[in-house]
Amino acid sequence: MGAAAGSLVLLAAVLAFAVARPRGLPEATLAIPAAGIVLLLGWVSPEDAKHQTLQILPTLGFLAAILLLAHLADNDGVFSWLGARLARASRGSPRRLLVLTFAAAAGTTAVLSLDATVVLLTPVVLATANRLRVRARPHVYACAHLSNSASTLLPVSNLTNLLAFSVSGLSFLRFTELMLLPWLVSVLIELAVFLRFFARDLDGTAEPDGEIPPAPVFALVVLGVTLAGFGVAPLFGVEPVWVAALAAAVLAARALSARRVRVRTLVEEANPLLCLFVLGLAIVVEAVSQHLLGDPLRALLPDTVGLPELLLTALVAAVLANLLNNLPATLLLLSVLGPQPAPGILLAVLLGVNLGPNATYLGSLATLLWRRVLSGAGLNPKWRDFLRLGLLTVPTTLGASVVALWLVL
Repeated sequence: MGAAAGSLVLLAAVLAFAVARPRGLPEATLAIPAAGIVLLLGWVSPEDAKHQTLQILPTLGFLAAILLLAHLADNDGVFSWLGARLARASRGSPRRLLVLTFAAAAGTTAVLSLDATVVLLTPVVLATANRLRVRARPHVYACAHLSNSASTLLPVSNLTNLLAFSVSGLSFLRFTELMLLPWLVSVLIELAVFLRFFARDLDGTAEPDGEIPPAPVFALVVLGVTLAGFGVAPLFGVEPVWVAALAAAVLAARALSARRVRVRTLVEEANPLLCLFVLGLAIVVEAVSQHLLGDPLRALLPDTVGLPELLLTALVAAVLANLLNNLPATLLLLSVLGPQPAPGILLAVLLGVNLGPNATYLGSLATLLWRRVLSGAGLNPKWRDFLRLGLLTVPTTLGASVVALWLVL
């Protein structure tokens, strides 16, 4: 009983610290000591901790590479160019701008991960709306929602996907093929709800926009080749992490030669401390799984892929994501499902942990980071609006996307 209560308290403390980040300290500040306590007290054996570490290392390597790639793309002007293109293509219509923002946010999330949408695209969308003198609220809320709901398409779109993909037994292309219809369904439902929910904010016309900066052709070509490489490389036994690392190295070499970035900045943008946080969190979650939640979840989760079973799995995952945050929820469910889970059940888990967090601020670290980005820009989103939107979007997107997954399995 002591191990169960103690591991749960440690997990709550690690998550609370990651949310609050007192004095700006990195998330790993408490996660690594908490993992040490778990090991010292014997709540997780060294063998299990070693297994978790070896299993998660390739995923953390990819996370560092994709974060660096997104930063270098921004350094080359990809996002400022994209914002200018959105402004021009909207042709004075806030409603059209929202549709275009959905497309940009969905594509950015799918290819460069949800962190790029939150940290890099959200400020661009906010600046674009302000420049056009339209209400920014629908457009920045779209970035928040799509950083979660549009992250189901590719294995590289979200850290939760990467963790699940590593044990799924699916190829990159097969994963994408199975998740394409659920992804389209959830994005279209989100768009329909947003157009209705923000109807008043979308009235009127926008101000004319100025010039569009030159297209960052080199960076766009590198990103296009990288996306193609994610699909092709596994056919030759090359892991996606090496594709992302090579793309980041190409853009980094170009930026360094032009003296637009420093080596120290590259290290910081790869965010090794975030990787350590995930590693420490994984060990703490393993203790919670072994001593508290593992057995009840094993009894609850199905092992067949009928529609009721998929709906139940996605619902459990969504509830856990909002109680624990989606990253520890994913780690916990992967531990419970074992080394060779049924692919359909695994994908239903991802729908739950990726779509579910749109229900509350606490469901996803990306949403908390989105709030921090907007607060830094002087815009404080209202929690009531977020909850109301969540009530409208989460049940519908989750149910419809699970049905779509069932149809394609």
